Amino acid sequence: MGTLYLIATPIGNLEDISARALRLLGQVHLIAAEDTRQTRKLLAHYDIHTPATSYYEHNKQDKLAHIIAALVEGDVALVSDAGTPGLNDPGYELVRAALAAGYPVSPIPGPSAPVAALVASGLPTDTFLYLGYLPRKSGDRRRLLQGIATARHTLLCLEAPHRLLAALEDGLTVLGDRQIAIARELTKLHEEIFRGSISAAIDYYRLNPPRGEITLVVAGNVENAALWDENKLRAELHLRLNTGQAPSQAAGEVANQSGWPRRKVYALVTEIQAEGKE
Repeated sequence: MGTLYLIATPIGNLEDISARALRLLGQVHLIAAEDTRQTRKLLAHYDIHTPATSYYEHNKQDKLAHIIAALVEGDVALVSDAGTPGLNDPGYELVRAALAAGYPVSPIPGPSAPVAALVASGLPTDTFLYLGYLPRKSGDRRRLLQGIATARHTLLCLEAPHRLLAALEDGLTVLGDRQIAIARELTKLHEEIFRGSISAAIDYYRLNPPRGEITLVVAGNVENAALWDENKLRAELHLRLNTGQAPSQAAGEVANQSGWPRRKVYALVTEIQAEGKE
């Protein structure tokens, strides 16, 4: 009976691979690769000639049975185009199918862009929330961020370079001007890690359009919600509404500052407005 090995591969620098990973890549019966072109570059660099087959988002259902059948003949390695397989790629379905069929699944740890960005960010690493790729549309992205705005976890997500500024602007609106680290092209020649506030990051990337793979590490909500009781919350909302601030803006900003859930703050705004009409 074969074993399905989940083998982490370099995210840039080809030296970032373990001796065990190289040995297994040379010994397995088949390599299932998210991008065979990228994997063949790695294999050629280390003079490995194991057969490889593609396994990615758009062919995963067609290839699943083929790869499970290959486990009958021997061991199979699953690799992504870079980093740890199973994160933001279709490895999850293959792992479940292998386990359901009774085959062992063994992880071979190594490079991971999200973890590398987190530990180099300078932000708390004791607890974090991984979001994967942020939604493409602004409305969906804002709704996701609103749902975790009060979380104290450090936030960790991926983003494409052409959407970075829009994502930062949505983050500033929903989360407030938190500290952020933006890791770009990790382990590669042009590696860059920006550290500062979200507003400073917006200013920087307006002048320096980003390229390459990007990981965002955003500080969690560090406000202590216990410091904002309902009386303080109401007083702040009254002040903002009485000075002419739009209800939606007042609710959003106060939610960010107080640590209260947005839906509760919006409900209080509605209640305050109703009281004013009586």
